[in-house]
Amino acid sequence: MFADRARLAALLDDEARLFSELHPESERLWRAAYPHLAEGVPMLWMLKWPGGWPIHVASASGAHITDVDGIDYVDLCLGDTGAMSGHAMPASVAALTAQLGRGSTFMLPTADAATASRLLAERFGVPRWQFTLSATDANRHVLRYARAVTGRPKVLVIDHCYHGTVDEAYATLDADGAVVPRRGNIGPPVPLDATTVVVPFNDVPALERALRTIEVAAVLIEPALTNIGIVLPDDGWHDALRDLCDETGTLLVIDETHTLCAGPGGMTARDGLRPDAVVVGKTIAGGVPAGAWGMSTAFADLVHTFLDPEGEGMEDIDVGGVGGTLAANALSMAGIAATLGEVLTPEVFPGMIDRATEWTSGVQGVLDEFRMPWQVTQLGCRGEYSFRPTAPHDGREAAEADDFELQQFLHLFALNRGVLMTPFHNMALMSPATTSADVDRHTTMFRDAVVALVG
Repeated sequence: MFADRARLAALLDDEARLFSELHPESERLWRAAYPHLAEGVPMLWMLKWPGGWPIHVASASGAHITDVDGIDYVDLCLGDTGAMSGHAMPASVAALTAQLGRGSTFMLPTADAATASRLLAERFGVPRWQFTLSATDANRHVLRYARAVTGRPKVLVIDHCYHGTVDEAYATLDADGAVVPRRGNIGPPVPLDATTVVVPFNDVPALERALRTIEVAAVLIEPALTNIGIVLPDDGWHDALRDLCDETGTLLVIDETHTLCAGPGGMTARDGLRPDAVVVGKTIAGGVPAGAWGMSTAFADLVHTFLDPEGEGMEDIDVGGVGGTLAANALSMAGIAATLGEVLTPEVFPGMIDRATEWTSGVQGVLDEFRMPWQVTQLGCRGEYSFRPTAPHDGREAAEADDFELQQFLHLFALNRGVLMTPFHNMALMSPATTSADVDRHTTMFRDAVVALVG
């Protein structure tokens, strides 16, 4: 946390004035959009970008974005993982362009679907895959199937987790340990304690109590928390979770959408985890909307038996609540096959992780130089700092360290100096195109920001 709030407020005002001077064309476009775009933006959460309005993008390539005012940015946000493969990478662009010329959606498979599923199976170790337009939808689908095959009503999630806009995951624990809607949850359809069990991260006794009720169909986890700041698992936590799921007949679903940063097969492959299902999305199609979920053979067999118990052809398969007319479209499949096969390959991850190590070292050097009571954590090619002296052990510790005003200053300071950070937290992500010079640009900017803060 930062104690001198008057100084912080003054610094924010200075950066806001500088932002206004630097981005007149973005302001013009934002104001022109107001009559037909709510708040002038296509998604309301875009208002969370610091400054008086969001910058408007003119073009992007590799690890850089150029805005409509002609400013070049090192992009360490990368679409909050959606562009982790890099912007407009040639192999992805070529495959997507070629498929557009042949048609984009048919409600029928193309050869790329088999290629995409094979690549995912090889990376994550679960053999049977299905496709959606987002990881959110993939999570929704797999949870419906989990409830169907187990006959159990509830889902277990981790406090302060993030699984897209899945209703069951928009839950948290209040001060008394009761399951309640997460702050900001818009119009929850039912009381969250009717659908969801919530436990803290790294709390094995809480897992034991919850799963031994035998009412939980599936545990849905990120293998490390990422959207509240990076929170790493304790040694043995994943093993204990797997053992408890086996003991209680609960399905284990691992959402690798953000933790794909750990390696080609995410933390599942890197750490030898044994999920019943894996969910992934965002970056896998090179920027085209796509999500996927894979099942173990045992889970897939249960789903098959549930859908076609009499062997009569799955009569109701199109009306079961897991549809999607545009899901698995030919364009998405071409994007996945090219991106996983030619761009975000196993060979590029060591370099991406090296860049993240350089970024983490640069941040730590600044924290040490100025004795800042903050910490920095790395997970593969992702790094993040938080406003506390030690790494958080669970989501609540991470949340309690948040300081929105301080975060806005740091993000705006970076933006005004040509560095994009994720607007929701202090995260930096490396793509195959990110260079050491890009990382150095952040380190220099971060040091200047801390100098401004400490005076």
